Amino acid sequence: MAVMLHAGELQAGHFQSNSDGPGLPAALERYFERALYLMLLTAFVALASTGGLDIPVVFLVSGALLFRGYLLIKQSSLPISERWTNVVTIAYVGFYVADYVLISRSFLSATVHLVLFVMVVRLFSAKRERDYYFLAALAFLMILAASLLTVDSLFLLAFSVFMLTAVATFILMEMRHSSAKAAIQAKGPTDAHASRRMAISLAGAAPLIVLQILIGAAAIFFVLPRVSAGYLSAYALRNELATGFSDRVELGQIGQIQQSSAVVMHVRIDGDKDGAFNLKWRGVTLNVFDGRVWSNSHELHLAPRLPDGRFALWPMLAGSSAPMRAAESQEIGSNEKTRSIHYRVLMEPTGTNVFFLAPRPTNLLGRYRQISMDRGETVLDLDADHPVSSYEAWSDISRPDAAELRAATGSYPPDVQLEYLELPPLDPRIPQLAGSITATAKNNYDKAAAIENYLLTHFTYTLQLSRTRPSDPIAEFLFTRKQGHCEYFAASMAVMLRGLGIPSRVVNGFRANEFNDLTSQYVVRDSDAHSWVEAYFPGYGWVSFDPTPDGLAQSHTAWGRVMLYVDAMESFWREWVIEYNANQQVALGASAINSSRSSFFRLRRWIRHRYARLLAGARQAHTGVAGSWRRWSAMVAATVLSLLLLISGLIGGPGLWRALARRRLAAHPERAPGKAAELWYGRMLHSLARKGWRKLATQTPGEFARRIESEVVREEVGRFTLHYEWARFGGSADHARRLPELYESVVASTRR
Repeated sequence: MAVMLHAGELQAGHFQSNSDGPGLPAALERYFERALYLMLLTAFVALASTGGLDIPVVFLVSGALLFRGYLLIKQSSLPISERWTNVVTIAYVGFYVADYVLISRSFLSATVHLVLFVMVVRLFSAKRERDYYFLAALAFLMILAASLLTVDSLFLLAFSVFMLTAVATFILMEMRHSSAKAAIQAKGPTDAHASRRMAISLAGAAPLIVLQILIGAAAIFFVLPRVSAGYLSAYALRNELATGFSDRVELGQIGQIQQSSAVVMHVRIDGDKDGAFNLKWRGVTLNVFDGRVWSNSHELHLAPRLPDGRFALWPMLAGSSAPMRAAESQEIGSNEKTRSIHYRVLMEPTGTNVFFLAPRPTNLLGRYRQISMDRGETVLDLDADHPVSSYEAWSDISRPDAAELRAATGSYPPDVQLEYLELPPLDPRIPQLAGSITATAKNNYDKAAAIENYLLTHFTYTLQLSRTRPSDPIAEFLFTRKQGHCEYFAASMAVMLRGLGIPSRVVNGFRANEFNDLTSQYVVRDSDAHSWVEAYFPGYGWVSFDPTPDGLAQSHTAWGRVMLYVDAMESFWREWVIEYNANQQVALGASAINSSRSSFFRLRRWIRHRYARLLAGARQAHTGVAGSWRRWSAMVAATVLSLLLLISGLIGGPGLWRALARRRLAAHPERAPGKAAELWYGRMLHSLARKGWRKLATQTPGEFARRIESEVVREEVGRFTLHYEWARFGGSADHARRLPELYESVVASTRR
């Protein structure tokens, strides 16, 4: 309000400069130039902090801005004439062509350089009103570009400062415009005191307006969900991460990713508060090796979408439609030691369309229209409008023990032999080394374990490799350098396993080592990029081995603890600001509605209780002894009922209460799908046992269903088993709800 009053005074012509001191219009011009300069400086700092500008450009533009700030402090100017402005601009047109063709080789980068050049030239040559409007528009364009190129929480600070300077700039711009159009310019005394008052009023009004804007924006913020894809996302360059997780990866590319410590993603596992899991997060599976490059030859298939919106990734159950072989489906489904986890992944903008998942993913949920998966468990995003950002997934992280794998026998499927035993021409020393390492091993598991242990104990880990590329990198690693990063360890083990006739493949992903106990999230960085090996065992499928020795252990310092707080802030910003979507909007609204409804119900119960007490008191006074008699009768009846319940509990024991609980669970299986699945499956086994079909302890549900002689019963039991496993291991309430109906179908089939 004070600023507006001063603007009115300017319109009325109450102030004028004189020789004794600076007049208000002169001070107004000075404040305006400084506010506009700070607006431009803040916008450029926000743009430069995204990392999207070249270092020479940042250096040159920063130097020009700092020099302009020095001139403003000294209250001097170094104007560029209009003639020289035209000459320099025409000269830059030729440089723009060279920049686009030879230097940047990118239309977007060359155009950004042009805009920054025009800004610097205009900053030193601005004279007319339109020049100032042009500079203000450039500042807005820079802050808009910064918002498209970054998701960092520091952008909020830069944007707040920018808004502060922008509000001050436009207030002063309007005051200049009003002062210039004033019809009367009255003479008056020295205006130094008035200019100080204006500065104080401006310093108080601008932050207040910005605060009101932020409060209003925050109210709108949680009403409108965000859109994850930006208009300039098509111009984003492929980074090292995207290259290292493509379908063609050259040895050494994962090591290049590991040079950076930038955060790639955060993972929160349900129920994990202490970082108890030591998981690897799968990215791409590579099955073809030509001596230098690993590639993926698998064909992609669309993942089917389930009725609840989840994508089905792995055919854990017989009859599931997925791009996997039926034999693999039966092998996976035959594992009784299923251990399912549910987790949420929050990805940074990395430029890759790969979903990183825990071993043996079963389902994925996210705002993606289409995703694909191949037989190597590589899961890709096919929705260009929704880049990989946040998603939920379920995985079965169970693993057979060593004794089971040692006893694994049988032949390999034809496609496994065809894809995972092929080798390029090798140095003859490599198969000889593999044979000597596994000379005493009697089964494939011991052979794989022996190679894994040999690489762990005889070689060292390092990221410092020669820049020259050897003709045979595997032989050079095994017999000359004997040190390297994870890619060389994994590739060497996979090659030696194939030489021994054991199907193998390389998996590129991440190994999570850092856990933030403030957010209960695993922090996965570029430096956690990792490669490991998977070997095939008949009857169990693919089993992972990691032959890479550990690198330098991370030290926990006070500064590291501070960085955990910073990471927690970054995670909150990504989850609730950048990735705030319609699902979170609904959840937030439902939480607010439930809280309000709960408060309303508590208030209504309290009012009813008070009313009931008042009514009871009135009735007691009216009925006298009769009311007392009824109360005594009610008390006696309640006491007798309590004694009867107590006696029943003592006679029946805990079994009575368990029976009641089981009855409620059977009537409403959707409330606890896992427990209800166990209950109804036990009832089904009991019914079948009475008909002569008894399940052995060593049989899995799938094996038991397939070995029933009656075709009709086998079909019904198979259908029941499918829903049972979804309910028990997938936690599906929809499948649990159908178990009573399917149980009746099984019982009916045994009577035919």
